[in-house]
Amino acid sequence: MNRLLMFSVFALVPAGLQADFLSFTGTLASSTDVVEQTFTLSSPATIGLQTWGFGGGTNAAGTLILPGGTDPFLAIFSGTGAGATILTDGSSNPFGTSLDLTNYDNPNFLGCPPAGAPVIGGSAQCGDISMTLPSLAAGTYTVVLSDGEYQANAVFDNGTLGEGFSDFTGGAFCNVDINGVACPDPLGGAYAFDITGLPGTGPPPPPVPEPAFGGTVLGAAALGLTFIRDSLRRKKRGETK
Repeated sequence: MNRLLMFSVFALVPAGLQADFLSFTGTLASSTDVVEQTFTLSSPATIGLQTWGFGGGTNAAGTLILPGGTDPFLAIFSGTGAGATILTDGSSNPFGTSLDLTNYDNPNFLGCPPAGAPVIGGSAQCGDISMTLPSLAAGTYTVVLSDGEYQANAVFDNGTLGEGFSDFTGGAFCNVDINGVACPDPLGGAYAFDITGLPGTGPPPPPVPEPAFGGTVLGAAALGLTFIRDSLRRKKRGETK
């Protein structure tokens, strides 16, 4: 009966809410590997995208990401599959870039902090990507990450994911020279990125008083169990007289 009462209490406690972000880490299998992650918005929201693998830092999940991963290409598309269309800003700039896409990217996408800035060729390099998409409409979206030299063709013509990728890697991760120095990649294609600002989630709210009906149900359950227990005790005493 004690176990039954305990179950009744736990059954009436609401489950905690999930966090308002998604964090992903891993290692690209090759310089032409592509990571695709989808998410769905039920209402408009301002969404943030942040990579960490190149310069390192602490991601949204509180995990310390070591620097030295590959220079990432990052893009976001509306929809899923081959027909997904790359998102663009008010000036028709695509939401897709990498450290070596200077002729096609939005300059606001590259920068640090929050990610680190490794010194390569005598200067700090902000190879990680930060994107903020204000008032993103409800719908399903696909975030694409690959090596910085393996770039979705959609970034060149504001097209679709089905257009495929252009391979400038030469078979190596982060195949780009910076101030005459080759881009280091000691972690062999490591990547990390966050999707933040997802609505309808967030940290658990502060405790609130137990609703009246909840207290009534628990009280009734406790009284009922007490009545049954006392009845059994009286019955047992009667049998032993």
